[in-house]
Amino acid sequence: MPVNPSLTERAFPPTAPYLVGREKVREFARAVLATAPIHHDPEAARAAGFADVVAPPTFPVVVQEATLAQLLAEPDGGIDFSRVVHGEQRFDYARPVVAGDELTATLRVTSVKSLGGNSMVTAESSIVDADGAPVVTAVSTLVVRGVDV
Repeated sequence: MPVNPSLTERAFPPTAPYLVGREKVREFARAVLATAPIHHDPEAARAAGFADVVAPPTFPVVVQEATLAQLLAEPDGGIDFSRVVHGEQRFDYARPVVAGDELTATLRVTSVKSLGGNSMVTAESSIVDADGAPVVTAVSTLVVRGVDV
């Protein structure tokens, strides 16, 4: 089943709030080899002007993942996860993510394109804090490979 082109502009309900924990930030920082003290030491982060440890720039993918799960589970989407390759990822920040943030994400599909028997699905996850203020927008493009011949 090909990807449903009517997914374009489809919006999904907000995810459950995600509380950014200090240890999660530290674990993620170690995993991506982010060694700056602001990612590990609350005092270093405060000295740099932040409320707590600062998440590495790609950390919002943890929050975004719940929105992409909604997209992949869409009954009429036609997206076979076994045929998905992550094509592109980018983050547009309003401010850094810090430990203690409670983040909620809302996904909107911005385009579905067909290219050489494959489909490219681009989705934008708007991530806001507990006050509803924008924090970061995560944009992903998924390549859904066509049927093998």
